[in-house]
Amino acid sequence: MLVTGAGSGIGRAVTRRMLDAGWNVVLAGRREPQLQQSAAKHPNALVVPTDVTDPSAVDRLFAAAIDRFGKIDVLFNNAGVFGPAATIGELTTQQWHEVCAVNLSGAMYCAGAAFRHMQESGGGRIINNGSISAQVPRPASVAYAVTKHAITGLTKSIELDGRPYGIACSQVDIGNAASEMMKDVGATSGALQADGSRKVEPTFDMEQAAATTEFIAAAPAKVSINHVTITAAGMPFIGRG
Repeated sequence: MLVTGAGSGIGRAVTRRMLDAGWNVVLAGRREPQLQQSAAKHPNALVVPTDVTDPSAVDRLFAAAIDRFGKIDVLFNNAGVFGPAATIGELTTQQWHEVCAVNLSGAMYCAGAAFRHMQESGGGRIINNGSISAQVPRPASVAYAVTKHAITGLTKSIELDGRPYGIACSQVDIGNAASEMMKDVGATSGALQADGSRKVEPTFDMEQAAATTEFIAAAPAKVSINHVTITAAGMPFIGRG
């Protein structure tokens, strides 16, 4: 299994769960010290510092993974940034490009590399981390919401185009897992709501998100799990805000 954004948050939780379950795991991310912490010197872990916004770096990542383990059965396409708190009228061109580079282009590069490898190796599974913002946005989060909505299109396109090759694609939309990103949006201190107020929101243990990802990754090849939403109970999602 190859995990992007493996140095922290959900990526770290998924990495550790999969290693504990006996999987070989390739850890990708920009910061090597954090990746090494996630790997915790596990013999089945391979750390490959990677900037997913660089297509050449992504190609080197997959080459290193294949050289070490021979085959990649699952990609957890997880790397992402929340970006600035901004409406469409406030978002700068530079901010837009920075969020797109990671959340959209990076996801495309990694999915493309995985797809090409799986075409040749007899199939596999790509799991995209979408976020519930792929369904319903938070206020003043236009760049994040737009890029995450695009992930849904990516997921469906891979699932369709992968049929002849035994490549399945899933999307996990996670809401309020207790990660650093939730602190960034203020969930634990008072997140901006649709009516302009701020509210402390419930969160849930990232281990549950990791368990969901493991369930999808371990599904038989003849099973396609298209779309899963997992949120903290009681968070403002249904009828957002």
